[in-house]
Amino acid sequence: MILKLESFSKNFFIHHIGRDVPAFGGINATLEAGKLMLVAGANGVGKSTLLRCIHRSYLPSAGSAWFESTQGLIDLARASDEDIAWLRRREIGYVAQFLRPRPRVSALELVAEPLFHLGMSRPRSLERAEEMLDTFGLKPELWQAYPSTFSGGEQQKVNLARALIRPRRLLLLDEPTASLDTQARAALKTRLEHLKADGVAMIGVFHHPEDMEGLIDATLEIRGTELLDPILEELEYVAY
Repeated sequence: MILKLESFSKNFFIHHIGRDVPAFGGINATLEAGKLMLVAGANGVGKSTLLRCIHRSYLPSAGSAWFESTQGLIDLARASDEDIAWLRRREIGYVAQFLRPRPRVSALELVAEPLFHLGMSRPRSLERAEEMLDTFGLKPELWQAYPSTFSGGEQQKVNLARALIRPRRLLLLDEPTASLDTQARAALKTRLEHLKADGVAMIGVFHHPEDMEGLIDATLEIRGTELLDPILEELEYVAY
């Protein structure tokens, strides 16, 4: 067992309407090493919110998310911010729908950065970053450019290369194929196949689940309100 969700729930308090809006509630699920779980459901039921709660970008409202880290069992719903920061650096990866690049940092440097933090030498880190960018089809002439100037599809290639350059125990995938071309989607599937073979556990929300045909081991169906998505997409409210 890598992750076990028990009665995992999330509500948002929307101040201007003065009430709680449920995202999802009472989720129970178990994820094993080397398995990919698809999160499915209608628009607005809280699929992306579930991933953000596991990642602790949002604080869950109730329940537990037990994660089997290399340091022992930890409840992600109640872990300290310091523990969450350590887990994000070392064991839990997250691929968001959009890249938010830092200004004046090249694509190559951005992708190599996770390896710098592991203590890998700069030449080797940059070499691996080049390999990953090439895998996802980003043109070499763009490697030294700033991703803030890229198209959405090019930014997502950088996003994937950075997130997948090093293995994690748990990988959260939030619509990673939405803006990718056919070549990049195929490259992503191949990379996920290799990660699964290495024992990485994954939870994913996919715009086109058929892109991951043959990789999905289980499906977690979420049912809930359809009021939530338009609110969260605008990111106008802070979740507590």
